[in-house]
Amino acid sequence: MDSPVVSAAEMRTAEEAAFARGVEVEALMDEAGAGVARAVRQFFPRAGVCIVYAGKGHNGGDALVAAERLQREGWKVDVRLPFPESDLGELTAKKLAALREAESVVAAVPAAEGARDTRASTPGACDTRASTPGGRTIILDGLLGVGTKKLLREPLRATARELNRVRLEQNAFVFAVDLPTGFDSDTGEIDPDSVVADFTVTIGFAKHGLLADAAIDFVGRLIVLPLPDLEAGGARNEIMATTQALAGLIPRRKFSAHKNQMGRIGVVAGSKGFVGAALMTAAGALRSGAGLVELFVPEDIYEIAATAAPPEVMVKATRAYKDLPNEKIDVWAVGPGLGNAHAARIRDLIARVEKPMVVDADGLNILAEEIEVLKRCRGPRLLTPHPGEMQRLVAPGKMTRAGLARSFCEEFPVTLLLKGSRTIVAQRDQPLSFNTTGNPGMATGGMGDVLTGICAALIGQGMSLYDAARVAAWLCGRSAELAIFHGDSTEQTLLPSDLLGNLGRTFAELEVASRL
Repeated sequence: MDSPVVSAAEMRTAEEAAFARGVEVEALMDEAGAGVARAVRQFFPRAGVCIVYAGKGHNGGDALVAAERLQREGWKVDVRLPFPESDLGELTAKKLAALREAESVVAAVPAAEGARDTRASTPGACDTRASTPGGRTIILDGLLGVGTKKLLREPLRATARELNRVRLEQNAFVFAVDLPTGFDSDTGEIDPDSVVADFTVTIGFAKHGLLADAAIDFVGRLIVLPLPDLEAGGARNEIMATTQALAGLIPRRKFSAHKNQMGRIGVVAGSKGFVGAALMTAAGALRSGAGLVELFVPEDIYEIAATAAPPEVMVKATRAYKDLPNEKIDVWAVGPGLGNAHAARIRDLIARVEKPMVVDADGLNILAEEIEVLKRCRGPRLLTPHPGEMQRLVAPGKMTRAGLARSFCEEFPVTLLLKGSRTIVAQRDQPLSFNTTGNPGMATGGMGDVLTGICAALIGQGMSLYDAARVAAWLCGRSAELAIFHGDSTEQTLLPSDLLGNLGRTFAELEVASRL
């Protein structure tokens, strides 16, 4: 089921409709808090230290429920309140009491400068700066929820500053509950002292403001937490590519399946000094279920490519690009490392081939010299530009990334995968889709080459270009997360080959989700 993007008003309407059906507020709070705890464990499976900044309202209650779930699994919990406990809402106060009854520990730490000293306390409080073997320090931002429009007031401003300071001093990871404090959920406008989140667990549905271009560094990794009791009606022009939304899109194979049914992928890539791009594209296709992968390279790098390629790849020297449309290929992947030496022939190839084609890297740069070629292509095309390549295809002007993607697909009959920290997939008459996975470790050369191969392989197995782009972007991002949070990589050491090594686990996650 697609995960829609909603406004604050639509979120309130969905909640009110749930309450009218007899759903209790506390039941939603318990579901939300449990989901936030699951999101934390998804990235930090080992117990560590959890610092909770809880406000007076239901957002604070959600955070306290999450902390109580984590405490049961061995996390040390430190609750920091910017207000007196007597100011807490009834449900929030109840969840704080439940946390204490669960024998959580609350640290005696200095209050934020300018804020009241209203720390929750229990006997035997511990110093959360003490190390927890194998664990990390995380912060739950439960200060403010949806609907906040004004600039932060004291003591919340001082508390938000303290939270950001603790994040840096303790190298902690911040999980914002629903949205970062100081953030407008509809417009994405940001208070100067807004909380900087590494992860945002948005409750029910993603909110429009979370997708604003300027919001990315404050929102971080966006996790949509669906609640079964909340429904958002009506058609949507913006959706999220989440695990739940994509589960089931990858077709189940028949027992009698054979390689010729899984797609013959033709990769046209590589040039002197850029053999690696061709090999990574081919490897991405292989690791994503392609039945056969043929790599077409210039004659002058054939021996290098043939020697270095995985043994499963058929490497062929290309003498005449004009003859490639005669090859028995189901899906083409054109561009990585190709260079500009045969630009006119590559443009002609892009226009003439009747089979689906994924165009990336130098293929896009070649198209940029004569963009009108896209209006006369004989087959469906998926373009996968990064921001620099997109600027060469069309000047962005003052449009947002979302507006640019929509405008491009209105003018050209293509599917567009606009790469970035929040990858966008666009196609005429389809909702704009925002990816949710990935991390800054992916900011290194070669990631897009792997993505191109994955896209081609999924199309070869029967997926539409639109769905293949959404799934491929999710797979790449999630593989990067697994490599860092469940493997030995870091943001500094992550390589495209690490994605390839984790694709099996990532595909398995979608398979498991399809059965839930």
